Amino acid sequence: MSIHTKIGITPHGGQLINRVATTAEKDEFLAQKDHLPRVQLDERATSDLVMIAIGGFSPLKGFMEQDDYEKVVDDMRLMNGTVWSVPITLSVSEEVAEPLKEGNWIRLDDPTGKFIGVLELTQKYHYNKAHEAQNVYLTTEDKHPGVKVVYEQGSVNLAGPIWLLERENHPFFPKYQIDPAQSRKMFAEKGWKTIVGFQTRNPIHRAHEYIQKCALETVDGLFLHPLVGATKSDDVPADVRMRCYEIMIDHYFPQDRVILAINPSAMRYAGPREAIFHALIRKNYGCTHFIVGRDHAGVGDYYGTYDAQYIFDQFESSELGIMPMKFEHAFYCKRTDQMATTKTSPSTPEERVHLSGTKVREMLRRGELPPPQFSRPEVAAELIKAMQ
Repeated sequence: MSIHTKIGITPHGGQLINRVATTAEKDEFLAQKDHLPRVQLDERATSDLVMIAIGGFSPLKGFMEQDDYEKVVDDMRLMNGTVWSVPITLSVSEEVAEPLKEGNWIRLDDPTGKFIGVLELTQKYHYNKAHEAQNVYLTTEDKHPGVKVVYEQGSVNLAGPIWLLERENHPFFPKYQIDPAQSRKMFAEKGWKTIVGFQTRNPIHRAHEYIQKCALETVDGLFLHPLVGATKSDDVPADVRMRCYEIMIDHYFPQDRVILAINPSAMRYAGPREAIFHALIRKNYGCTHFIVGRDHAGVGDYYGTYDAQYIFDQFESSELGIMPMKFEHAFYCKRTDQMATTKTSPSTPEERVHLSGTKVREMLRRGELPPPQFSRPEVAAELIKAMQ
């Protein structure tokens, strides 16, 4: 089923997908739960199931069939021409795939073994892992966390439409579980016509705050949308990050112009392609604009500094349907005593304070407080308490 919505920006593909089972459908699935073949999902596949079901991955209604998968890997488009940059697949081993019959329902269990969804298996197919790695992540090195996931997952993709049995409250952040249909309604109720989305997997630092507030000067509202699905083991834990976002909103933002909500997606670390992916997700949530900063969704030195911005130039703005807001790398300028970029600061490189998330994590582990030029003091205190 689909939700036809006249609220704000059109969802990607034209309709906001809804694959959460009705009461009747859920009862039908539960009646057969002990007779359906089972596939156990990992954390990322569970996130993908949820994002498909709530419309975050519109226009996808399930895990990709081979034609769509190959077209996305090669050309960043679905077979019908719709822009889509990251494959959404359910990969299993040969042993798991062998007895499964196309045309049948498959029971989907979460990592704990709980029955959470159903797949109507339309296709199972083999795929080329190295080819996916090179095209999507631009490397075949298994040191890359996204490539490592691809290499470790099964060699057969299961495809077909899905149903999520029910949309349960998030175990840790129920207050901030705002799905696309709800966020669109909230934007409309606030009278926001233009909304900028911000993706983050790190606590907000002064550079983030600077570009968010620059964006807020030109739009009606900010949709602060941190990712709380699977991330690298050395990323700051989601609960710590959420407390930092709350602190920032309470103390440093006009509260009537910001909505904080969680993004259930898993991180891919696919750099430029993931910047497009993140933008399309926020389009589905109702955003008209999307902030793209330096090295968006990058990891290590795999991507050029502004490659995540350049990739948007490969598409017509009409087919993306959301406007990227491209920002230079922000820093603290000692000469002007404020946050700035090379576009606004007359400073020399020696007068600029650059601190990456990696450097800050290292400082916190050593018990060092990040300087106020990098992080608001309340946020720094929260981070050091959590890391110690």
